[in-house]
Amino acid sequence: MAVLTDDQRKVMSSACMERGREKNSSNRKKPCKAKKAGGSGKGTWGSQLDQIVELRIHPDDPNYDSEEEPYWLVEAPVAESVEEFKGRVLLAIEEYFMSSNIDEAAQELRDLGCPDFQHYFVKKLVSIAMDKRDREKEKAAVLLSALYADVVPADQMAKGFRKLLLSVDDLALDNPNAVKILAVFVARAVVDDILPPAFLTDAQKLLAEGSKGMEVVNKAMATHLGPSAHADMVEKKWGGSTRSTVALLVKKIDEMLEEYRESGDVTKACQCIRELDMGYYHHELVKRAATLSLEGNKSTQSSLLALLKHCSEEGLISSSQMSKGFMRCLEESSAEAREKLKPVVSAAVNEGWLSPSLQTSLASAAPEPDFSSAEFKKKSTAIIHEYFSSDDSQEVLRSLQDLASVQDLYPLFIKRLILLAMDRRSREKEMASSLLSTIHTESDTDQVAKGFVLLLESAEDTALDTPDAGTQLTFFLARAVFDNVLTPFYLEQIKGQLPENSLGREIVGNAKSILSAQHAGERILRCWGGGTGWAIEDAKDKVFKIVEEFEAGGDLTEACRCIRELNMPFFHHEIVKRVLDMAMEKQNERPLELLEQCSREGLITTSQMCAGFTRVYNLLNELALDVPNAHEKFQSYVETAKQAKWLCGEFDFQGGLC
Repeated sequence: MAVLTDDQRKVMSSACMERGREKNSSNRKKPCKAKKAGGSGKGTWGSQLDQIVELRIHPDDPNYDSEEEPYWLVEAPVAESVEEFKGRVLLAIEEYFMSSNIDEAAQELRDLGCPDFQHYFVKKLVSIAMDKRDREKEKAAVLLSALYADVVPADQMAKGFRKLLLSVDDLALDNPNAVKILAVFVARAVVDDILPPAFLTDAQKLLAEGSKGMEVVNKAMATHLGPSAHADMVEKKWGGSTRSTVALLVKKIDEMLEEYRESGDVTKACQCIRELDMGYYHHELVKRAATLSLEGNKSTQSSLLALLKHCSEEGLISSSQMSKGFMRCLEESSAEAREKLKPVVSAAVNEGWLSPSLQTSLASAAPEPDFSSAEFKKKSTAIIHEYFSSDDSQEVLRSLQDLASVQDLYPLFIKRLILLAMDRRSREKEMASSLLSTIHTESDTDQVAKGFVLLLESAEDTALDTPDAGTQLTFFLARAVFDNVLTPFYLEQIKGQLPENSLGREIVGNAKSILSAQHAGERILRCWGGGTGWAIEDAKDKVFKIVEEFEAGGDLTEACRCIRELNMPFFHHEIVKRVLDMAMEKQNERPLELLEQCSREGLITTSQMCAGFTRVYNLLNELALDVPNAHEKFQSYVETAKQAKWLCGEFDFQGGLC
């Protein structure tokens, strides 16, 4: 037998494989007909079960088994879409930094799609801004606030910041100030309510001790969000969103008005106003035009007022901006100038381009000659800032009493208080609501109502700066009614003073809906967290312990002392609720002695007492599951409280309100 060489073996092997492939290939190409089972004859189609079976099954066939075929790894198309997404995100961010157009950036992000990757946009925006000037950092913070919820969901926003905290060690290699800058970004996100305060405590559990991410969180909590910190300090860390632009806008307004005075070209002036693109700041234009009209001759006055009239008729300047501008002119003018302004306002109202409510304001808001409303606003702002720092409501009352000569300006104080609180955290909003309750004991309810009217008249303008202004004002108004600062009657009175189809009217309607809902008290009281310096659950726990200890045989004097030490007069309704709950559950009326003593000493006010009874009334159906006679018990407690005069005699058992 001849021995084959290696080359001969390879040739023979290749030939055999080739013949095998040809054989298999020919087998696959030849169809094999099933044998007929007597169901057919010559010239017929055969039996219904006769099939032509093809040995090689096409991949699209349902019977195709991919495991019998060789497979290859292929590149997934998703990777290409993600890379494309990242590239377009980078372009969108760079374009936004050049144009400052928030609407365009939002639309670009919507067009990109990929909702599960929007956290990448958050991370990339902040990381790019960290390497740029303060101007770009401020722009990034403003854009995140504008995109929150509407474009970028809350979970994606939080995920983006978590990614930043985890990657800050790498960012610090390129930017030595990364920790300091990112701490400000995180604090700003909390202040702007795009990150919940709980995000920081959750992040501490996620991050490793000693990491730069942990350092960022600790710095944000201690330096920028601590008890001594102010929200406006965080907001102005990079110059504020309007500090640099306001001066420029004012300069452009002055130049435009000066050019108009010389040329008298209304069309060109309107074109300049459109190009300024500052709908939220038209009141400054109105104020400056009105001031110039008072300072100039009759010809100048007629020309400037004609411009304002034309802008109003064209819809270029809204009614609220027009009223706000004239009101600012009124507040900042002397008594002589205000007298000159009256006929101008009357003529504008008669011609239909100025709100009639301004005439009422002009008649009622004239301050004493020796103390202007502008000075009062400045002093009020200082008092409110001090209150937010100290949480001393008695000091606020003393400061307001020093301004007793300007009692008619209390509405301005109330408006200023709520506007400043709206730009801050929930803590300051809760403090503002509780301060309203305190002020109500010292001032007339009509003054509080006027303050809310001023707020609601300018609600459209407030919403330009604070997107959720409508929701916040709704809760402020509902809380004022629930705390008996305002009675429900005043809601109708306030609504009657607001223009038809205005945001203010809508807010009043929303407040009425919230107040009429089941368990409204719980929702309203929790809207700002329920405490100024305490967590709501901590405060409730302390209240429960005080009531429980007294019910078990504690000393009445000691219980009252503990309530004073809580220093939470706005939260005394919780004590009332706890006492009534415990009295029903334990079938023991001893806890009611605590309410009577607190009322006798003036420790719990009538409004807080009424609020507590109202909360229990709203929960009676639930209480009846554990205490079958809850309704009868509650009615007897109401009668006892009325007879002892520590509950308002007008308390309505059916409605639960005084």
